[in-house]
This record gives sequence, C-alpha cells and structure tokens, in this order.
Amino acid sequence: MRLTTKGRFAVTAMIDLALRQSNGPVTLAAISQRQQISLSYLEQLFGKLRRHELVESTRGPGGGYTLARKAADVTVADIILSVDEPIDATQCGGKENCQGGDGGRCMTHELWSALNTRMVEFLDSVTLQKLVDEQLAKGLVVEDKPAIKRAISVAPVVKPVRVNAPNSVFALGNAFKP
Repeated sequence: MRLTTKGRFAVTAMIDLALRQSNGPVTLAAISQRQQISLSYLEQLFGKLRRHELVESTRGPGGGYTLARKAADVTVADIILSVDEPIDATQCGGKENCQGGDGGRCMTHELWSALNTRMVEFLDSVTLQKLVDEQLAKGLVVEDKPAIKRAISVAPVVKPVRVNAPNSVFALGNAFKP
C-alpha cells in the first residue's frame, strides 16, 4: 500500500479541525497556515470530505468548516476513503488479473488481499477522537480564541481638511469680481 499525500493531508487537516472547532467554524486558510498545506489542495480535499458528509461548511464572515459528526464517530478509514485514496496493496487493484498475460492471479495475491483486509480493519479502528486525544496528551496547546484579523485599524482616522477656497485661477478671478 502506498499512502499518498492526499490521504496524509486529509487526516492531518481533520485532526487540526477537530482540535479547534470548539471555537466555531475553522477556516481552510488557518489550517493551511498551521499545517503548511496548499490552500487550493485543502479546498479540493474538503470538497470531497463535505460530499462524504464528514465536514459541514458555513459561508460568510465567521464561516469555515466543522465536523459533521462527532470525532469519535469518524475513523481514519472514513477520511482516507472519502478523498478517493485506495487502500489496496494488490498489484491488480483487487481484479485478480495480476498474473499478466493469462489474466490469472499472481502467487502472492492472497497475501496482499489479506494485508488489505488488515489495513482497513486497523484504519477503521482508529477514530479521529483518538488522534485528537493523542495530540493533546503530547502537550499540543490549542489557542483559546482564533486569531482574528481585525478589519478596524488601531491608527487614528485622519479626516481631510476642507478649505473654502477657489480651486482654479478662473475661480480665483471670479471671486474678486464685484
């Protein structure tokens, strides 16, 4: 089995989301920044996670993503399979045509099929909540309040000075006419 970055990033992003959603929806930009994952890649992954009903999205100011179910009800297998990551160690993808020309099974097909079964069983036994708890046990500190970029500047507002004077030489000339 070859777990690609797609599966790894999806699991990492889901852990990040589960750790921080108690403060409200989590933006993909924040996950991208913390986990060093491309924002456009996260958008693709979360589109798939949303279609598989693992996350919910909230639009508008203060919007972002939250888990659609409890973290204890989401498994690593759910996450990996939802982003179209195959969990398959066989050469034939389970089609039993790995022998080559005659289309039969290779000598190790049963070995790799059994490994597939064990991998799925293992990944199905690991919940998102367990991964979150492991991070917290390692001493990960989750900020209490999300870092909000303020739209209001702390600099004083400088209002333009209005001058009641002519704005051209012609207007100046007209100002002195009787």
